Amino acid sequence: MSEDNGSVRAALRVHDGVVNLAGYDPAATPWSPGKRAKTEAASAEAADDLADLQERLYAESTSGGKRSVLLVLQGIDTSGKGGVVEHVVGSFGPAGVRVTGFKAPSDEERQHDFLWRIWKAVPTPGTIAVFDRSHYEDVLIQKVHNWVSPEEIERRYAEINRFESQLADNGTLVIKCFLHISYAEQRERLLARLDDPSKHWKFKESDIDERALWSDYQTAFAAMLQNCSTELAPWYVIPSDKKWYRNWAIGEILRESLTELDPQFPATDLDVDRLRNRLKAPF
Repeated sequence: MSEDNGSVRAALRVHDGVVNLAGYDPAATPWSPGKRAKTEAASAEAADDLADLQERLYAESTSGGKRSVLLVLQGIDTSGKGGVVEHVVGSFGPAGVRVTGFKAPSDEERQHDFLWRIWKAVPTPGTIAVFDRSHYEDVLIQKVHNWVSPEEIERRYAEINRFESQLADNGTLVIKCFLHISYAEQRERLLARLDDPSKHWKFKESDIDERALWSDYQTAFAAMLQNCSTELAPWYVIPSDKKWYRNWAIGEILRESLTELDPQFPATDLDVDRLRNRLKAPF
């Protein structure tokens, strides 16, 4: 995948080398078109482009096109995965878009390899699949809580890289966005949930327990980015303290990527004049 130096993808992509999340400012706004109002306006203007590109990708598959897109959204609780689905993925038409949220595996899923349930949700031709959390959950949680050995974690990194390489070989463009927020911002968002009775259903006391493991999660996220950002399936670190920037940045990554794919409406052999005359003819 080529990325021009002036692109949002190039600015936010994780490159080779040691990843230290302390060096990434969650409140930064690289390449933003301006402050909040201007950036939100740019997002609104880009929505039509996203809808057109997604429709073309879906239409292309009706004549044999095999290409698809997988958007992976990963981040700690309150980082904004649902917000991206609502405000960015919501720009797409309903046909050809599938959103899957991966929670704790069921009893049946635990009886299989950790990628078993993931394979069932990969995009079909013409589809944009969105993972709200993803196959990385079964590395992050296990690593933070020391539920499996370091050797098993390394094996899973390698298996994930093979899985994503296979998707790419089959025509799927894999876009992975890590929604990076600060410790202080997460506190404010959790408090906001408590202040709003309509959000209480989202709140679990276990969120506070997991918050106590913040440093461990940052280490696990950094290892994820370092081990699994590849040429075929790169990670992008999205500064997400500012929701308006987060949404714009992910929208731009999608727009740049789909523009590069350049999906096309399928050619037809319709005799337009004849069909128009038939429609105009009286009964």
